[in-house]
Amino acid sequence: MIKKILIANRGEIALRIVRACREMGIKSLAVYSEADVQSLHVQLADEAICIGGPRSSDSYLRADRIISAAEIADVDAIHPGYGFLSENAKFAEQCESCNIKFIGPKSKSIRMMGDKAVAKDTVRKAGVITVPGSDGPVDSEAEAVKTARKIGYPVIIKAVAGGGGKGMRIAHNDISFAKEFHVARKEAEKAFGNGSVYIEKYIEKPRHIEFQILADSHGKVLHLGERDCSVQRRHQKLIEESPSPFLTPGLRKKMAKAAIKAAEAAEYQNAGTIEFLVDAKGNYYFIEMNTRIQVEHPVTEEVTGIDLIKQQINIANGEKLSFDQSDIKFEKHAIECRINAEDPARNFIPSPGTISLYYAPGGLGVRVDSHAYSGYSIPPYYDSMIGKLICYGPTRKIALQRSYRALSEYLVRGIKTTIPLHKAIMSDPVFIEGKATTAYMEDFMSRTPTDLF
Repeated sequence: MIKKILIANRGEIALRIVRACREMGIKSLAVYSEADVQSLHVQLADEAICIGGPRSSDSYLRADRIISAAEIADVDAIHPGYGFLSENAKFAEQCESCNIKFIGPKSKSIRMMGDKAVAKDTVRKAGVITVPGSDGPVDSEAEAVKTARKIGYPVIIKAVAGGGGKGMRIAHNDISFAKEFHVARKEAEKAFGNGSVYIEKYIEKPRHIEFQILADSHGKVLHLGERDCSVQRRHQKLIEESPSPFLTPGLRKKMAKAAIKAAEAAEYQNAGTIEFLVDAKGNYYFIEMNTRIQVEHPVTEEVTGIDLIKQQINIANGEKLSFDQSDIKFEKHAIECRINAEDPARNFIPSPGTISLYYAPGGLGVRVDSHAYSGYSIPPYYDSMIGKLICYGPTRKIALQRSYRALSEYLVRGIKTTIPLHKAIMSDPVFIEGKATTAYMEDFMSRTPTDLF
């Protein structure tokens, strides 16, 4: 049985895991960088160990230091959260070899689904439709151009080991392709240490819809519904909601079956997410699997009432899922706004600094997941997200109303945030009508005065 968990992450997700551990009677160990000594997860965990300097390369990405901390503190398991080492198959293997449970899938599944070309081939063999594209990585420009012509422009060039919008470039013809191909490879090499890329058909103005999966070690694979993540900027999600305002019951059922097939093909265990692009006609295509908990997992928790972090821990403990697909009820609508320390009026430039005043909204149907507080200094070394506002209710209309109300109450002084941006989106007719695609933010910013932000 797991009695103590090391949390190999920071910020709101680390705090989220601390809280789940406390409710389960499990001891928590926070590891932190020198820049995060003030962070709430460090203060609220049962134990805390500093593992290095401010930069993630000196701390949160140092598997050796994390494993050493785990051995010193005699922990049973490591929860990687999201980002950093959460989808690093080698790190999962290291945990396994040290007899420490990795709270996530087996390293084999991480490796299989972490390589996007291999992932596509794996799910395609299981009968899941994928976006037309190259059979694997393309190494030379000549081969890549030939593939792009065969697929038909526009195409998107993607890093094999990519994520977070890095190493992704769109080309509309041979001339632009030559330039974007080399740029994508350089970005991929710099961000992931792997410059390999592959080519896909670029689906214009699709919906980005993902299905939450839970799978235990006894062969049971369930889905917990979908999240619509179409509101994005430069492939970074800003708003997520469940259920999707676009899906019909029939399409939802088909996509859920495809998601389960994909997870089964990967021999998956623990929590994961199957991601799809859906065009205007309802055609859907698998694009990738995230082999970890997602930033937007609270949306699913509020819609289903299922605590995903606790389920992750139970599955790592070898327990069977205590419910079946028919037991999962989807009775609410939830919307999540990512609150980032950025200035939308100045091209979303990061805004690190000290928060002079922090007041989180509350009331019926409002949840805030954040590690921020008055007096907290946001370091410049990490992702700019400082919190998530999740509002929910029996209908989408009520969830929207609560979101607007909560954003109006949310006070963060001393830095710039995306709170005013989200408030403007919640009153935008296109979003209110549920018509947002992945092209929404570009259109919204072009027609919205920046003085609203």
